[in-house]
This record gives sequence, C-alpha cells and structure tokens, in this order.
Amino acid sequence: MASATFDPNDQPGLAASVKILIAGGFGVGKTTTVAAVSEITPLRTEEVVTEQSRGTDDLSGVESKMTTTVAMDFGRITISPDLVLYIFGTPGQDRFWFMWDELVLGALGAVVLADPRRLESSFAAVDFFERRELPFVVGVNCFDGAPRYTPEEVRYALDLADHVPVTLCDVRHRESAKAVLVTLMEYLVERTARHIGSGHPREIDQAARPR
Repeated sequence: MASATFDPNDQPGLAASVKILIAGGFGVGKTTTVAAVSEITPLRTEEVVTEQSRGTDDLSGVESKMTTTVAMDFGRITISPDLVLYIFGTPGQDRFWFMWDELVLGALGAVVLADPRRLESSFAAVDFFERRELPFVVGVNCFDGAPRYTPEEVRYALDLADHVPVTLCDVRHRESAKAVLVTLMEYLVERTARHIGSGHPREIDQAARPR
C-alpha cells in the first residue's frame, strides 16, 4: 500500500500521510510496537507457532513465543495535525520475507528493531534497507533481563553509518515506541533539508515525489 502525500496548504483540513515500516528479526517486538502506538485497532495477521514451525523457523532466544506474523501488521498514528503515519510491521521469519518487497513500496523510511539479546537478528533488516537506500533508524528494544548496551555499542555491533540514529526504547510503552517514530521523522526531515541544501538532484526528487 503506497501512501499519498498532501500539501495541507492546498488541501485544507487534510494531513500529510507517510508510510513507514517496522522491521527486524523474529520476536523482536514489531507487532507490539504497532499495537502500542496505533490510534486505531491494529490489523494483525498472526498465526499460532506450531510444532512444524518450530522445526522450520529459528526460535533461538524466543522459544516461548506462541504466535508469529505471517503477512503484516498495520496501524495508524497522528503525530501532529499536519502529519499522519501509516505503520506496517513486517513478518520476521525468513520464509515470509517475500512480503518485504511488497511492503517497502511507497515507504518513506523504516524502523529496525534490535533485540539486545541477539543483535545478529537485525543484520538482515539493516542490509535490506541499505541495499534499497531507504532511510532507517534503529530502536533497541530493552527486554527485561537483556544486556544493556549504549547506542554507540549497538552502532559498532551492527556496523552502522555514523548518521543512522540509534535509540533505546521499550516498545510495550506507547510514549517510548512513539519516540522512536518521532526520531525517524526528524531524521527524514534532516536528511531532506541536507540534500536540498547540497543540491543533490536524486534525493531532492525522491523527497518531493508523492508516495
């Protein structure tokens, strides 16, 4: 689903809408994030983790997880009177990755959730967005009892560029999850302003193009 971008000055009463993705490994908290921030009842496509799934999917570190997203999660949040985010949570299991190519269409940016107990589960998502040149931020979901890392330690472990924001969060709490989304939007605005200032034609065209 591609989002449409509106100019509030031309369309009185209509807010700009932006599509973003919540991505990461299996069991990292994507469904929880969408549920925590959505102002509407979120759409979920969850199925019970069966014994057959346990033999196919890597459940290392999340053995107690009972359900899994098989297509996407969807929610909506109004950040301000002029900005509405449409949020799509991606499936985390490898066998559902074909959905990512569909979900990324029309997205303006992404949040990669990282589990500090198994940071390696975030590599695939980071690589996916880097290859497609889609801006993203990393939210470290601080699970109870998990190791505590600084943002710079996570940046080093994931081999992230210096400009990629890394923030600590607990996505069970709405304000914490919302803060990650705000970080992403601030990053997108800063990137757009920087590229417009540098006169980079490709980035300016992508930033201005309706989605």
